[in-house]
Amino acid sequence: MIDFLKANARWIAGGFLLTYFSSFGQTFFVSASIAEWQSAFDLSHGDIGRLYMFATLASAMCLPFVGRLVDVIPEHKTILIVVPLLAGATLLAAYAPSVMALAIAIFLLRLFGQGMMTHIALTATGRWFAAQRGRAVSLVVLGHQGGEASLPLLFAAVSIAFGYQAGWVAGALMLLLVGLPFGYWAYSQPREPSHAEMDAHARKPKVHQWTRGEVLRDPIFWVLLTGVLAPPFIGTTIFYHQDYMTALNGWPDAFYAQSLSVMALTTVVFALICGALVDRFGARTILPFFLVPLAATCFVLGSGGPPATLIVTMVLLGISYGFSSTLLGAVWPEIYGTQHLGAIRSVIVSAMVLSTAAGPGATGTLIDKGVALSTQFWWLGVYCLCAALSMGFASLKLRRRHVAVAA
Repeated sequence: MIDFLKANARWIAGGFLLTYFSSFGQTFFVSASIAEWQSAFDLSHGDIGRLYMFATLASAMCLPFVGRLVDVIPEHKTILIVVPLLAGATLLAAYAPSVMALAIAIFLLRLFGQGMMTHIALTATGRWFAAQRGRAVSLVVLGHQGGEASLPLLFAAVSIAFGYQAGWVAGALMLLLVGLPFGYWAYSQPREPSHAEMDAHARKPKVHQWTRGEVLRDPIFWVLLTGVLAPPFIGTTIFYHQDYMTALNGWPDAFYAQSLSVMALTTVVFALICGALVDRFGARTILPFFLVPLAATCFVLGSGGPPATLIVTMVLLGISYGFSSTLLGAVWPEIYGTQHLGAIRSVIVSAMVLSTAAGPGATGTLIDKGVALSTQFWWLGVYCLCAALSMGFASLKLRRRHVAVAA
């Protein structure tokens, strides 16, 4: 691992930085200001949930078009576009004068933060690494956990001292002073595989280079989405309702933010484990198993309980996130090739953003209608088990397809 990091520090660090700063568009960060926005604009749980949902839906609709930029513009030049726009979105989130302006801010945060920052990092990593793709992806996605572990605490500290608007301004400065110059430098030189990697990759069966149209006509793709969309939907729901669950269960006010560090640490460990498993057995083999810890997460939250319940939840969620973050970065080039990866991943990221939009909107509306959040978590757990079963069938089908192509 040390030798791998030394040889690839530039690209791993660049990808890590992009996923780290994608945090400004992730629900766990945006939701930290939900209470302030509700107070400022007199919004109910359902109102802010629907606003968040529609803004995110709009970003998901744009991603298939914006995401194709990675196929036609070099990654470092795409960074010059995306990072300043994300910084502008953080400033608008701080000083939104109206509900409409707030909706635009959330739309831009979701499109260029959660969507494009992660999309650039994982598309570039999927293309530049082949023989050790699982290891590379597992290191790049740790930026998400780094952001989850540090940025909410930093934001809380700045907000307590100077107000929540100062927290968003600090985010804009970090993006422009650190994210933009370092990300541009790291990706300005594309990685070239070594001779050993090329030889190892050449010994593997060739993968058909699917176009986006071919992927959309592939029935297995839609089966895979039933499982792929569960982690963002459920994770977003958990993060979005952090204040509500804290009040509901009587947890200490700062306990939720502190528990994110437990989840982040667990995610780091299992992301690295998944990376090693992907390189050894292939991403297809792991597909049937990555949703089982997420199902357990839902059942624990559905049962409720003392603060220790939240710690158990975060450990289980960390296991699920660790596996899914690495697996979902490696599985698409393994199945569909790398030539049109930007266009293909833009559809997948769009669908994932769509699922994050549906989570707060649907669950917030159901809460307003009197459906307990605990009941909703129980049904989500059942869905995860059903989706895991469908992943098992998809994995078998993909294995047979792989053998047929190799023959």
